[in-house]
Amino acid sequence: MLAYFFATELGIETTLVITVSWFTTVVILLWLGNQLITQQFNKYFPWLKYGTKRFYAHLSVGIIYSLVVTNITYVVFKVLLTADPPVYEQIIVMNTFGLAIFIPLFSIYFSVHFLNQWKESELVAEKFKKETVHAELVSLKNHLDPHFLFNNLNILSSLIDKDKGLSKDFLDNFAEVYRVILKSKDEDLISLDEELQFIESYVYLLKTRFEDNIRFDIQIKADDRFKMLPPLTLQLLVENAIKHNIISEKRPLLVSIKSDEGNFLVVENSLYRKPDELKEVGGSGLDNIRKRYNYFSDAKVHVEDNNDLFKVVVPLLEVETV
Repeated sequence: MLAYFFATELGIETTLVITVSWFTTVVILLWLGNQLITQQFNKYFPWLKYGTKRFYAHLSVGIIYSLVVTNITYVVFKVLLTADPPVYEQIIVMNTFGLAIFIPLFSIYFSVHFLNQWKESELVAEKFKKETVHAELVSLKNHLDPHFLFNNLNILSSLIDKDKGLSKDFLDNFAEVYRVILKSKDEDLISLDEELQFIESYVYLLKTRFEDNIRFDIQIKADDRFKMLPPLTLQLLVENAIKHNIISEKRPLLVSIKSDEGNFLVVENSLYRKPDELKEVGGSGLDNIRKRYNYFSDAKVHVEDNNDLFKVVVPLLEVETV
């Protein structure tokens, strides 16, 4: 069929050589040209941004370029290497034949190219998402309410003059709290037992500050102590209760921490809400906890608010399911 385009009186061998040379030239020019076209489209019309529009635009330009190259090379070879001028009927047949070949071939090529680029874009997007979530996780783990630091430094300052023994105990527990906070930056999950050891020091600081106006009831089953949760989960929940409630001798804050059936930890506190103007400004501890659980597990954090009692149920994670 290709030899038909160069049919002359030069002989079969000569016609075959010209045909093969022309075909080889067309293939090389198509390969190099389409590589250049792809580079330019990637630069000014990227897949990730333009998607489907890029597919059809690139396909159209590729087919047009292929037909132009095919026609120009045909005319050049026909004029320079044969005795016959280009024939109109042959040009029509060649373009029809070219379209029948190029459209399916380029459709397949661009479909494969599009899928490869889409997969690559998905991998880049997923990598970026993981890096973003990881950075957010690090930020969440570094959380500590600045009011907590300020209040406890004030308490320590007042204790030093009143009771050196008590101030030493307070300072020891204060240092333990910060030791655990610094340690938690390097850990994604810790055992409930470790969290409870930390919360013991944290509770000591709170009871020194609020005295009998804050009360804790902690009941944890022995088997649950070795289950896992994000570090500082309990601290954030207790901090959240303090942040949103008025604490007084008349209305003490009651906090209950209990393990429940089905791998859950239940944290409840009594409610006596602060007016909006008295609430401390800051991020939500509950949002912090939800985001960290979303990073490690599909298990959800449940919140119940019945106006008298605020209840948060967080999953306890088994190591093998994390």
